[in-house]
Amino acid sequence: MKALIAMSGGVDSSVAAKLMLDQGYECVGCTMKLYNNPDAGCSSKTCCSIRDVEDARSVAVRLGMPYFVFNYMDEFRRDVMETFARSYTLGKTPNPCIDCNKFLKFGALYERAKELGCDTIVTGHYARIRKRNGCYELLRAKDPKKDQSYVLYNLTQEQLAHTQFPLGDYEKTHTREIAEESGFINSHKPDSQDICFVPNGTYTEAVQRILSYEPQPGPFLTLDGKEIGTHKGIIYYTIGQHKKLGLPQPDGPLYVIAIDPKKNAVIVGPSQALFRRDAAVKEANWISGKVPDAPFACLVKVRYRQEAQPAIVTPTGSDTFSILFDEPQRAITPGQSAVLYGLGDETDVVIGGGILQ
Repeated sequence: MKALIAMSGGVDSSVAAKLMLDQGYECVGCTMKLYNNPDAGCSSKTCCSIRDVEDARSVAVRLGMPYFVFNYMDEFRRDVMETFARSYTLGKTPNPCIDCNKFLKFGALYERAKELGCDTIVTGHYARIRKRNGCYELLRAKDPKKDQSYVLYNLTQEQLAHTQFPLGDYEKTHTREIAEESGFINSHKPDSQDICFVPNGTYTEAVQRILSYEPQPGPFLTLDGKEIGTHKGIIYYTIGQHKKLGLPQPDGPLYVIAIDPKKNAVIVGPSQALFRRDAAVKEANWISGKVPDAPFACLVKVRYRQEAQPAIVTPTGSDTFSILFDEPQRAITPGQSAVLYGLGDETDVVIGGGILQ
């Protein structure tokens, strides 16, 4: 059996490679070249940056694996960077890691694995896969602090059948112990924190750089449409934001409630206006490959670090659904993803997900 290991240069994918070799797989390591430094800046806290290639190569050599660097800069710019930047100009808050997984790791690289005759593609994600009753399931990782199932909800049955996440049953401390025992150069390398093409978290600069975009000032509006100030451009604001509004707030704190790109307006109001029970979702993926034929109860996360909340989900089309939460949720944000999990003994099972409208 032959495995293609996606190696970012970090400790997780390095240990994933070792675990696959220990299972007897013939392994090939690779790193995706996603951008040039001038396109993204440099940061030691990002993943998949150019400087990480040598770390990945070092581990591959130590493990006796062939190693390649594949150029996916055009695909990454089109499907991830530009999509990310355009989302902000439309008043949305995207999650580029989800698009990178969908279009790059389990899109372009998955196809490359098949071309190379590999039986499976392997990443260092903390998640699990199991086959039950003839169907592949995506599950949360054993370590809840490291679980990455939220960013993997776009996986299909075919992809799950040819994907492995060796770290799904491991805690991060154990992963680092394996790396240290194996003599990996990156055994104590810090985890990636920033988006790889947004060094230091300055996403507004990234939007302007990627699209050659010039933010335009516009009105701050109250919920009843009254203009109370001028903002510096909608890309500088996200739903729920309170700080750096630069507005007088004599009647209490103001928060960003909505962004209207057509009017180039930022709508502000009190905290209670951020709470709502309903949401609409598009670009849905159902892990089973089948659209549910009736409304169902489940748990839903509308942001990566959120605790999943009980709700009723109603399919409204082949790739759309609506959500009605049991309790109002704060700052449901267009552009983020809603990811569905099971109930009871099935809370580890990912049902599917999609993009919040």
